[in-house]
Amino acid sequence: MPRKLSQLRFIIPALSIATLACGTSSAAERSREASTTVVIDAGHGGYDHGGIPGQRIPEKEMTLDVAQRLKGLLAASGYRVVMTRDSDVFVPLPTRVAIANSYQNGIFVCIHFNSANRIGADGIETYFYSRDSLPLASAVHYFVAGGAPSPNRGVRRRGYYVLRKTKIPAVLVECGFLTNPNEGQYAQSPSYRQKLAEEIAAGVRGRFSVTSTLSSSRVATGDSIPLQSYTDQTNVRSSGPSRSKHSNKRSSRIKSSKKKKRSSESTGSEASATSKEREG
Repeated sequence: MPRKLSQLRFIIPALSIATLACGTSSAAERSREASTTVVIDAGHGGYDHGGIPGQRIPEKEMTLDVAQRLKGLLAASGYRVVMTRDSDVFVPLPTRVAIANSYQNGIFVCIHFNSANRIGADGIETYFYSRDSLPLASAVHYFVAGGAPSPNRGVRRRGYYVLRKTKIPAVLVECGFLTNPNEGQYAQSPSYRQKLAEEIAAGVRGRFSVTSTLSSSRVATGDSIPLQSYTDQTNVRSSGPSRSKHSNKRSSRIKSSKKKKRSSESTGSEASATSKEREG
């Protein structure tokens, strides 16, 4: 009996230390998340329906629904959540940026759905601009593209207004094409919109787990999320002087054709920054 009591004297303190360590770790985790503000931006709103003319599914409604679901999930995880809009109102792009920039410790997550004139266009894509935003973009894209039954269109760097003007890590996730029959049907399902919100939330929580290993495959564990490779779409080549009127006309036709093709593939993307340009 004395021997057993002696063993208990060692076991009980060890269990107490382990419990204290777990409690401390959990408290540190909660403290870190509580100190982070997530600014959620539901694309479009009010008179800005989003998408393309004649689009059957209003993008503004889909983005707001996903954003509100995401708000609930992140708040439950201990984050402070701020919405650029929480109802069907129009918020100018500079106002959205100003809201984001008022939280120095924050991150900015902009939610959109894509549209195209070609109904076959499909897939998930995530945009970022600043290098500091790449880990967040990688994590969000890793989960959303991995959890959606849609093609992975990859991570892209582009100077959209809400990405270029924000001073905190910022991403814009395109959650599929509403003009695609399958993806449009998915988006109209509340359970699918909940799934999208859950995957985006997982990306927000996992942004510190992004490693420098590039991989196109979805890893089974969230402990180590691969840094995504990306396509840089910020640079535009300026064409040199033409050698003849004929070659100049031919070049113009080619560029016009390419421009139409690009716009048909991603008509729903958020626009660059002038008052005349619309949001995506």
